[in-house]
Amino acid sequence: MTEAPLISVVMPCFNAEDLLPRGIASVFNQTLSHLELIVVNDGSNDGSADILNAITDPRLKVVHQKNSGVCRARNKALSMAKGQFIAFLDADDYWEPECLSKLYQALATDSAAVLAYCGWQNVGLPGGAGKPFVPLNYETPTKPTDLFENCLWPIHATLTRRFAIEEAGGFDERILTSEDYLLWLKICTQYPIALVPVVLAYYQHHDGPQASDNVAKTAINHWLAQQLYIDENPQFAAALGKTQLRVLMHGGLLRRGYDCYWERNLEAARVIFKWVMKQHYGSLRDWKYMLPSLLPYAWHLKLIEILDPSS
Repeated sequence: MTEAPLISVVMPCFNAEDLLPRGIASVFNQTLSHLELIVVNDGSNDGSADILNAITDPRLKVVHQKNSGVCRARNKALSMAKGQFIAFLDADDYWEPECLSKLYQALATDSAAVLAYCGWQNVGLPGGAGKPFVPLNYETPTKPTDLFENCLWPIHATLTRRFAIEEAGGFDERILTSEDYLLWLKICTQYPIALVPVVLAYYQHHDGPQASDNVAKTAINHWLAQQLYIDENPQFAAALGKTQLRVLMHGGLLRRGYDCYWERNLEAARVIFKWVMKQHYGSLRDWKYMLPSLLPYAWHLKLIEILDPSS
């Protein structure tokens, strides 16, 4: 009988032919090699399928399906996973060779922890921007609130016990981004987690489409993930209180709107500001900035030029 893999690596793939070989290599070059890699080719129309079909490593399992989105692709792979632990790696990202080993060791050392997370770094940004980043240690008395505000690790900087993902119901297919954030909220507010304070994962920025490209959609989906979480966990909302809940949700969205506004990404700022106004949130000063979003774009832009000629 073939021994079950210790770790199942889940990789959705859509038109990633340029970076897919590096992503797969970073899995098979892990120092912890007792794993399987499940790649769901989500309707790619480039050479991704040919690359996958040419690989002979028995640890690779490939599923070809019509394009259904990253949540369904990951959920499909999860339904096939045999490992006790689950790691996620998008086709265009990659790991240090000891990534899984160090994350696994953290969970082996702390049997109560269900998820280990590590530092990460953006690569491929203009001018070499993207400093190494190690998230904070969330295991504090304020962990539920801190996580509800934001979760500062990407999906591929984690290793999770499979039972916890199954218990949480996998990825919620109602949202297109922040799906991993919602999953971590469900898991990490219920169980201990462990920080591995070194950079082991890399997020690749490139010219192709990325989920984070649409700033407004990403910000609103973060808000929607928070809303879905409190819908399923009303006791959390009650414990937090209406005022703090509004600050964390609507206030957090408003801050993202301001970030876009001051960066002069006016189109994104307008979308976010309109969403915040629907929640009847903000001070009089905030509404002074938000209300012009109801004007036609050209009028809004002209108003900014009049009020701030240096913009």
